[in-house]
Amino acid sequence: MALDRRAELGEFLRSRRARLRPEELGLPDYGGRRRVPGLRREELARLAGVSVDHYVRLEQGRTLHFSEEVLDAVARALRLDDAEREHLFRLARPWPGTDAPHAPQTVRPGLRRLLDVASDVPAYVVGRDTDVLAWNHLAAALITDFGALPPGQRNLARLVCLDEGMRALYEDWPGKVADVVAYLRLDSSRHPDDPRTAALLDELTEASPEFRAAWARHQVRDKTHGRYVYLHPVVGRVDLSYETLRLPDDPDQALVAHTVEEGSPSEAALRLLVTLSRPGPQEVRGVTRPDS
Repeated sequence: MALDRRAELGEFLRSRRARLRPEELGLPDYGGRRRVPGLRREELARLAGVSVDHYVRLEQGRTLHFSEEVLDAVARALRLDDAEREHLFRLARPWPGTDAPHAPQTVRPGLRRLLDVASDVPAYVVGRDTDVLAWNHLAAALITDFGALPPGQRNLARLVCLDEGMRALYEDWPGKVADVVAYLRLDSSRHPDDPRTAALLDELTEASPEFRAAWARHQVRDKTHGRYVYLHPVVGRVDLSYETLRLPDDPDQALVAHTVEEGSPSEAALRLLVTLSRPGPQEVRGVTRPDS
């Protein structure tokens, strides 16, 4: 399922229009029933200060040469957040596409050592398409033994959507699916010509009804922080916050680290997991993303 930028652009804009209520934007509703939810095209064009024809050409993907000013106006009218705005601009501007394969992803030795040092914090490095590139022993103990998986299956989206164990691990598994699919959609617009992205989307679309439902909502999200509750089979309920730090020299990679509230039952559970999972000697694993 290679990304069709024109079709994706139209579906994304229609989905963003559908979530807006005219009365919330100071537009008259006239008390009539609408055939579709949200704003009409002409209402959105009026809010953006562009002609209806200009907006229709954008939504129908008839051209991908819109000015930054027009896209900014549409983004403001649609009340897009930063991730949604990035997605709009990537879809609606000319893309210097290439058939050349992306270079394999590798993790710097210094970053792997950092994972090793952070032995009491579950942490891992995620790359393109949510591939897990490196991790420490506590992340493996908390989430899954990444090292036991074939390299091509060390992928968060695949694990969350297809691994039955993930349903039991996350207290709010549907919320985790929504988050990872929304991130994957944003990431796919960053690499629309990557055949590995297309293969992953095909696999998930075929195998996971939850993925299909989440993908159809056209959500995009680049969560830099948040909270997940894990229902670990050994230590029980672990309530963790996380921070996602994108690497300045490689924006395709991000370090994800979890923290726990001091003095909480979750801290005690995490300390127990540290004790039970501590390797000897200490170990951190990583992988170069496979070419296929």
